Amino acid sequence: MSSQPLKIEREGGVARVVMSRAEVHNAFDESLIAALTHGFQELDADEGVRAIVLAGEGKSFSAGADLNWMQRQSAAPLEANLEDARKLAALFHAIAHSSKPTIARVHGAALGGGMGLASACDICVASTAAVFATSEVKFGIIPSAISPYVIRAIGQRQATRYFQTAERISAQRAWELGLVHELCEADALDASVARVVDALLAGGPKAQAAAKALIRAVADRPITGEVVEDTARRIATLRATPEAREGLAAFLEKRPAGWVKGH
Repeated sequence: MSSQPLKIEREGGVARVVMSRAEVHNAFDESLIAALTHGFQELDADEGVRAIVLAGEGKSFSAGADLNWMQRQSAAPLEANLEDARKLAALFHAIAHSSKPTIARVHGAALGGGMGLASACDICVASTAAVFATSEVKFGIIPSAISPYVIRAIGQRQATRYFQTAERISAQRAWELGLVHELCEADALDASVARVVDALLAGGPKAQAAAKALIRAVADRPITGEVVEDTARRIATLRATPEAREGLAAFLEKRPAGWVKGH
């Protein structure tokens, strides 16, 4: 068994977070949950990190919960069981609310919590060999911790089907559902991820964080006067920042902005 459940590599403003429990298809247990949560929190606080890529070693992206871990929790007292569930929920929250752009690189099975990871990331790039599922009902449980992120990704109507049937979802179908943003052959996966990363690195980091906060503020809300005022205040505030002044000046002067690598 791997002694370290997670590897983090940094290069040129990009952090690569790699789940390294290949022998169990990167299934979650206490150690991987803690390592992922700490890793994403640490990277979120690192000003040198511009984008985070989440990947898995071995044949699978992540097969979801380690059933031995789940069995241990089912036998635990309620309070201990609840505390453990809170830690899992906190992991998905940490990924989804990272101020940095996050990309899931999915090359194989992304089942249960693995589909949750792909959904919690901002962008999902998958190989045609990838397969997804919310498989929890097969084990007499529900996809509770991942539900806000999967429903956000594929919508309530589709989630109603897949949460109950636990059917396998092909990469093509996941793309049709809106979970997968970019679909490619396995040998083109890294190149596809690199293209998305390059696009992200061209944007202003503070603007990207503000864009994510904007989506959370306005999504699924009626367009009331309060929402209109909020959007006006957000752009007015951002326009006055040094990053925005630099971005506008760089465009008018036909040069790369200061945050672009090498400039």
